[in-house]
Amino acid sequence: MRFLRGIRLPIIILFCWELTGFLQMVPETLLPRPSTVFQKFIELSVRGELLHHFLVSLRRSLSGFFVGGFLALVAGVFVGFFSKVEQSIDPTVQMFRTIPTLAVLPLFILWFGFGEFSKTLLIAKASFFPIYVNTFLGIRGVDSKLLDVAKVLEFSKWKQITKLIIPSAMPNILLGIRLSLGASWVALVGAELMGSSEGIGYMIVDARTFSQTSVIFVGIIIFALFGKLTDSLIRYFEKRLLKWRENFKG
Repeated sequence: MRFLRGIRLPIIILFCWELTGFLQMVPETLLPRPSTVFQKFIELSVRGELLHHFLVSLRRSLSGFFVGGFLALVAGVFVGFFSKVEQSIDPTVQMFRTIPTLAVLPLFILWFGFGEFSKTLLIAKASFFPIYVNTFLGIRGVDSKLLDVAKVLEFSKWKQITKLIIPSAMPNILLGIRLSLGASWVALVGAELMGSSEGIGYMIVDARTFSQTSVIFVGIIIFALFGKLTDSLIRYFEKRLLKWRENFKG
């Protein structure tokens, strides 16, 4: 039932979109009908072209996400636990956080060239900050009264960290992972502008050059569907890991 409620709006949008194209209210070159986009999707899939580009993009996105996410988690934990580390590191990190990912694209090309290493670093840069900020805020957001109770119960430092601080910070950490996955897909398009000849981002840019609007929509829909899939996966882990948390259901 919940699934049916969730797909109502996409179905309505697709119906209105198809009707707009059928009535020729918008030129096909600007807004191809969903049926045309689906036909192009099948065509690219049969040729194996779509799967090839998708797997290349997936490898780049996940490699950058894991590099950036791991470093962010380590940095966020150290900054969250130690105020002196926060005073030393956090101001610089926050300064770099405000720099748009695409703004450093020319520098990455200049420093690291057009290879996979520069693409991975660009995606890692985008993935780093959501996890870092949310890990830091999650640790610092732990209720101090709970820590007082832990001291009364004579919890060791390790037990305080594993039984109290990390579980309390977990909602923020998982939120950071969700945001970071989205940021990695956004950065992926910029990364695949760096002299790439493979990937969904490249496919979109190449289609724009030849005014193949339906191919552009195929790429956009692939990004949207896989983004939703990864987000749903993290939400599933949220439900499993945060069973203890009672929150407002709406």
